[in-house]
Amino acid sequence: MKILRNILIVTVALFSATVVTWASEPLDRSVKKSAQAPASELCVKLEALPGVVSVDKVGTERFLERYRVKITQPVDHKDPSKGTFTQRFYVSHAGFDRPTLMVAEGYAAKYGEVARHREEISDRFNTNQIIVEHRYFDESTPDPCDWTYMTGEQEAADLHAINTLMRTIYPGKWISTGISKGGQNTMIYRAFYPDDVDFSVPYVGPVCFDVEDGRHEPFISDIGDDDHKAKTRALQREVLERRAVMTPMLEAFIADKGYDASVLSPDSLLDFCVLEYPFALNQWGTEVMDVDENTTDEELFAHLMKVAGPDYFVVPSTTPFFVQAARELGYYGYDTSYLQDLLVVKDTRGYLHDLFLPEDAKDIEFDDTLHLLIYRFLKDNDPKMLFVYGETDPWTAAAPEDYLFYNKKNMHKFVQPGGSHSTRINTMPEEQRERAWTILQSWLDE
Repeated sequence: MKILRNILIVTVALFSATVVTWASEPLDRSVKKSAQAPASELCVKLEALPGVVSVDKVGTERFLERYRVKITQPVDHKDPSKGTFTQRFYVSHAGFDRPTLMVAEGYAAKYGEVARHREEISDRFNTNQIIVEHRYFDESTPDPCDWTYMTGEQEAADLHAINTLMRTIYPGKWISTGISKGGQNTMIYRAFYPDDVDFSVPYVGPVCFDVEDGRHEPFISDIGDDDHKAKTRALQREVLERRAVMTPMLEAFIADKGYDASVLSPDSLLDFCVLEYPFALNQWGTEVMDVDENTTDEELFAHLMKVAGPDYFVVPSTTPFFVQAARELGYYGYDTSYLQDLLVVKDTRGYLHDLFLPEDAKDIEFDDTLHLLIYRFLKDNDPKMLFVYGETDPWTAAAPEDYLFYNKKNMHKFVQPGGSHSTRINTMPEEQRERAWTILQSWLDE
């Protein structure tokens, strides 16, 4: 989601922060006949699973073994005659007798080949780890690319199919988790298949009510103290007041990066970068820049590009997400009220369709069935679920609402004070952190 402006950026940043290199090591099928390197028990079991297309060993530093697995999935789980596609997932092995953590990734899962990567839950409890790439991303894209089947229900069925197969190898307790859009997927998966896992930990995942939900804008306007709010708006206005200089700098920046920005005029693109700034700034907990008459154009422009650059609007790397956001996941809008006198773009309503959807998806209309399904599941049940959010992350505006947790024994919602979209259990204050780990340990011990 913006999750998106930075979801993919964040995915890379979070993992590259601890990883210098990674290496993929193709599995040599001939090793089965070689006395020097017989296939492992896990490899043999993975290759024997129905529908498996390939099993390739990849390097790992924090598990006993790690494999990239590709499996055949139906494009439409309700009607297999609609064709199939190949879905990629990564299996990291801690032991056949260990619990298993299933990561419901919201995007591509290439990071599953990062040798040092291990989710904090897996690290804490020494679980096996399965990272499932979301359909329509990277190597898990159906051909032809029919957007009809880019839905939460179909993705949940993908996860259910993999869970069913992998339980024959890992019969112990199962945990589902995911971050951001993966947090959404974790909720969706649990709502459709409540008994697939023993408990779930969705991180920073929103449940939006519409394409432009309406809750994010007032949430953002209330983040921080008066000084933070004033500085944020002052910077936005300063950029627009310097439009005569900023727009040519933006054009040069785009040309240097080789971006195709033809969908927007340079002035309109500058407007959207400025409108995006408060969301991006607070999503990652970035410090707002002090601006005064001594701030140079170059300093101001560099800060804007660092926080809310044009790549989000002109690089179509997350198109499948936007298609699903328009159909059922929802998104956020912009507050233009305090910038109207300086904006070229006077009305941003419908911007997701206008800027992000491919031509063959422009006619998609929002269906609120999915978020109602999630809310109904959470309201009428008490599943073992631990939700994690950051206090100043704009996506927290669309977190499951507090009333859903009233009088519930098993559902828990943690909000890290001052936390951003990078909030995890291990980033929370000690008291919160220890309480969360204690809850999860108790569920594992049952």
